[in-house]
Amino acid sequence: MLRTITVGLDGSRESRAAAEWAAREAELRDLPLKIVHVWEPVPEPMAQAPLLGAETQQHWTERIPREAADGIALRHPGVEVVSEQLSGHPGDALAEVAKNSELLVLGSRGLSGIGGFMVGSVGLSAVAHTDRPVVLVRALEVAADEHEPDPAGVPSAATPFLPVVLGLDVEHPDDTLIEFAFAAALLRETSLRVVHGWNPPPYYAYGTPANPALHEALALGDAEALAEVLRPWRQKYPDVDVVEVSRYGSAAVHLVEAAREASLVVVGRRIRRSPFGAHIGHVTHAVLHHSTAPVAVVPHS
Repeated sequence: MLRTITVGLDGSRESRAAAEWAAREAELRDLPLKIVHVWEPVPEPMAQAPLLGAETQQHWTERIPREAADGIALRHPGVEVVSEQLSGHPGDALAEVAKNSELLVLGSRGLSGIGGFMVGSVGLSAVAHTDRPVVLVRALEVAADEHEPDPAGVPSAATPFLPVVLGLDVEHPDDTLIEFAFAAALLRETSLRVVHGWNPPPYYAYGTPANPALHEALALGDAEALAEVLRPWRQKYPDVDVVEVSRYGSAAVHLVEAAREASLVVVGRRIRRSPFGAHIGHVTHAVLHHSTAPVAVVPHS
């Protein structure tokens, strides 16, 4: 089945920024763009309210995706744009439509139905329940934010891309996650900055005096482990300049810091088939809430 870049659109500024990002990504990948609007039925008493009459419902269900598709087609003439309207819970519907997508792109905060703002709920639900990569884009994101400033220091979309940042757990590296990050860097013709945060084992961290030599040995061992994981990927992607960053402390903190000068941050989500629901992971959750750059969440087994 033909893969697409799919974006969830609800009319909010977050989703409009996501749609523009998705259009640029579709252009990079030479893929069609599908704009999906999910109508979540509201309770009957609310549906009868004056502001929620037939005209308003028609606006939300028809005009928003149609006008967005027309606008994107004008701004990105090389991208094939289609739109689709669905009904149901937005998180569930978007996770379902993502199955036939190369990427699902969402605003980092979304409007869930016409009943009110659900801060982050739709995005987090879609991230947790789809097996396809999901990219979350902040409301004010523009193309120039992902590029280096021009020689005069002015934001520009005509300059090279900022690095792609990958958060990597060297104890449980996953090929799907690493491949996505290398491919994203190659597509953007930029470098890949691989960030790993480490901490001493508990038996070193508690009840032992400060030992600079031990700390240095642990740091060296972790850096060597990171280099070993990336060695075959450097060979597979010789055109991607890789910068390895192995630092003591919280991986989430280091990733959020690196996001300030990144075009894209790539993190993983382990797929867990559990009756107690999906789990995103504390590092990925923190990056989603605090990263200033778009975040790609790549599910893996």
